[in-house]
Amino acid sequence: ALHEGHVVSAQELTALLQPVFTQNSRNLILFLQDTLSIDDFTYLSASHSNKNPFQNEILQSSPSSLVLPAVDCKATSYLLSFLQESGDWKLINITNLDVSQLEFNTSKPNLLVVQLKPLVSGLNEISTLEAIAENDKIIGRLTMDLQKQGTNFSVIYTAVRPSRISRRTGEVWELRRQLMATEEEDSSSYPPLNVTTGNDTCILFYVRNFSLKANNSVFIDLTNMTFVTQNVDISSSECSDINTTLSLKYTKPVNGISSLEIRFLMTNKFYEGSARNWSTLDSVEIVQDGEKFAKFNVSVISAPAEYSFHCQLVGTSNLYPARLIPSNNEAKKWDVFISRLQIQGFNIENNQFSYASDCTGFFTPGIWMGLVTSTVLLWILAYGIYMIMQLTTNSRFDDPKGPALSVPQTE
Repeated sequence: ALHEGHVVSAQELTALLQPVFTQNSRNLILFLQDTLSIDDFTYLSASHSNKNPFQNEILQSSPSSLVLPAVDCKATSYLLSFLQESGDWKLINITNLDVSQLEFNTSKPNLLVVQLKPLVSGLNEISTLEAIAENDKIIGRLTMDLQKQGTNFSVIYTAVRPSRISRRTGEVWELRRQLMATEEEDSSSYPPLNVTTGNDTCILFYVRNFSLKANNSVFIDLTNMTFVTQNVDISSSECSDINTTLSLKYTKPVNGISSLEIRFLMTNKFYEGSARNWSTLDSVEIVQDGEKFAKFNVSVISAPAEYSFHCQLVGTSNLYPARLIPSNNEAKKWDVFISRLQIQGFNIENNQFSYASDCTGFFTPGIWMGLVTSTVLLWILAYGIYMIMQLTTNSRFDDPKGPALSVPQTE
């Protein structure tokens, strides 16, 4: 029994999962989503009663079940590595969402990792509802197929980070910037990707969401494969004092694509105008199946060579602060979405990001709106004061004891 407000720690989660490891059936399915919170089950079901996204009844139909309303982010982020270390599991990554061709050796433990479709940042509630409903159908379809095969299994449905972050009442009156920084740090559920040369780290790369869309139809989410399961090959990355290339190679990221390589090309140059070196992300390249080559020119991604670079949104959309501009016809077939990008390819110390130079300038649209509004109000106030200062009093007044005051028309 878990009381309200209790957050399950990594040690408690290990103890709770022990019965899964000791039972006769050692087949474990891990459904991994990018974001999920216990509030999603109640909020989305209550808000859209005619479109309940959670239709499959695997939780109610199973012989035993356990619901953990809140689990520490650090515990869930290392759940996959913990499961691999807890036993001699045969790791099976399911990307085509079809288990009819899978063969299970029940004498050995099997660990199936299913990467569910991500809930892309910026979607409205209806789109989020549809995305969760689609993932719910995937869970129901896979579990039904395994039941028809007569396979005994256990299921874990979780996410790498929470979708909703609740604030403590006592912290509401703290500084807003400090509170937001603390929440973002707590919700960060995986370390950055690092490329090393010997014992030194030469490239650090981190994103919150990394997804592509090919030909406006094939959606590819690379976040979990890059940072959580780490099914990415970075051996082709190159580092030097002048040029650095981060190479990310994926094998069968989705159906129809056998291989995918993404390259981030950075340079370190000295600029006489600022009298210092600057690191610049010059271009991004996508190579599909070793043949189709797409190249994007990059705008606004630069920082002093001693700093890292950070940007909230990077991609092909015109609305993003940092844009990827297609430079050939093949690049026009791709849509790229990267949120909370932080990258550094030079002068890395202590295997950590240096101070981040942000793509957003000091004068944001909100600041400009405030300045313009304040200027208009100050002008109105100054004009009003000026008009009041022009008011004059009469120089002569009517005396009832004396003769009547005569005011000529010309005065």
